[in-house]
Amino acid sequence: MPKHFDVFRMKIPFQAESFLNSIRFVTVTLASVFALTGINSLLGEDRPNILWIVVDDMSANFSCYGEKTIQTPHVDRLAREGVLFSRAYATSPVCSTFRSAMITGMYQTSIGVHHHRSGRGEHRIQLPDGVRPVPEYFQEAGYWTCIGSGLPGYDHKGNPTDRDNLGKTDYNFDWNPEMYDSHDWAGRANGQPFFMQVQLNGGKIRGASEAQYAATQERMIEEFGAATDPESVELPPYYPRDPVMLRDWSTYLDSVKLTDRHVGRVMERLKKEGLLENTLVVFFTDHGISHARGKQFIYDEGAHIPLVIRGPGVGRSEKREDLVEHIDVAALSLSAAGIDIPDRMEGRDILAGSYNGKSAVFAARDRCGEATDRIRSVRTDRYLYIKNFYPERPFLMPSEYKDNKLILQRLRELRAEGKVGELTEELLFSPTRPPEELYLYGEDPWQIRNLASDPKHSVALEEHRKRLGQWIEETGDRGPESIEVYIMETEDQMQSTRNVESRERYRKNSERYLRWIREGK
Repeated sequence: MPKHFDVFRMKIPFQAESFLNSIRFVTVTLASVFALTGINSLLGEDRPNILWIVVDDMSANFSCYGEKTIQTPHVDRLAREGVLFSRAYATSPVCSTFRSAMITGMYQTSIGVHHHRSGRGEHRIQLPDGVRPVPEYFQEAGYWTCIGSGLPGYDHKGNPTDRDNLGKTDYNFDWNPEMYDSHDWAGRANGQPFFMQVQLNGGKIRGASEAQYAATQERMIEEFGAATDPESVELPPYYPRDPVMLRDWSTYLDSVKLTDRHVGRVMERLKKEGLLENTLVVFFTDHGISHARGKQFIYDEGAHIPLVIRGPGVGRSEKREDLVEHIDVAALSLSAAGIDIPDRMEGRDILAGSYNGKSAVFAARDRCGEATDRIRSVRTDRYLYIKNFYPERPFLMPSEYKDNKLILQRLRELRAEGKVGELTEELLFSPTRPPEELYLYGEDPWQIRNLASDPKHSVALEEHRKRLGQWIEETGDRGPESIEVYIMETEDQMQSTRNVESRERYRKNSERYLRWIREGK
């Protein structure tokens, strides 16, 4: 029951059970009346609406973050009217584990939801005691909870649709669908505040094939008059400037522009409906760009995300450079709504006046599809430290999901033709990985110079190694799956894969990983 109804929980000096039951009945009845007639007006409050804009597969490629090739006026405006976090990081760089952490405000490793797309079949995952999805807290506090595109009549890609569906969830644990009241805030009671998750396709709009690139280009010409010129883009230094790679990146930037336009339309809707000034808007992405060294990996290309917040009590044109984690969004949102942050929640209210800041943030990569792995990291003001628990495995491990992408196929073709440089060979195609990696911020923005063996940084290496170890122990990191669970999870994935060729590639890869596990590799 919402904390606003605690007045009905006072101790009563009568012992009659019937009287207590009557009190309980009145409590429930009044709570129902409040929800139906407008809780804010009855309680004399003006609680803010909370609106998350969560974007798939997108790094901080917005002009307010320094992107030069394209302009993103709507996210830029959010930043001008609110606060931009320049050093926000995902605690996991892949969709389902990120979202499982996001919706609980917990490290995915703490609650056993850290393996991608797990807990969907024979193997079920229950949240630990004291951990709940945040929509349940909002619902109990009288909020209307919804998840969708934010624009009725439009889908998560920003295309017109005659079906208004619930938005993406992708949680790795058993949850009650009734924690969402609807796909949109339009159905709420008069005066009732809402908690809305606008779920956008983001970087996935560009697709992973030439046909999908062409479709996105046609859409860009229709909506903007032109698509991004492939020759105008700047690639990370370890990706060759090949026409396929350039086309992929330019189409990705087109998806950023399309996403920015969708954000602008949601903001315009809020303004038109008179909701904007009483709505806390939190814009962020679920991890970085889907690329060889991006999504699924903990380098900045995969883990650094944009985070922009606008709304009541938030400063204007503010830029914060302190370290924050995406799980903090849950805590700050509950607090903004006047809901107590659960004691066990690991995310923190980074907007609180008493907030002191973090000296370190953490991230983890585990099994993604059939590709079982274990990587942990800690970031501090100056360094990124990464521990690879399976250093004998190659960086570009077999992955049915990733190997299907045109860019990965092209990278392998270029390598076979001897057309990749030493840096690409070292970072992407090495048959093994270093047990430890240490990178210096400011001087090495793409994390290409590993300082773990440099004596000048030995003290920093030891400090970060110790700090990561403490975090693993203190948070109860659940670690790798057992072979039995791995088999259950991969068998479930294969059963749900309709494409025969895809299913066979997945099977062969999973057999290889099982062999590696048994060999201790």
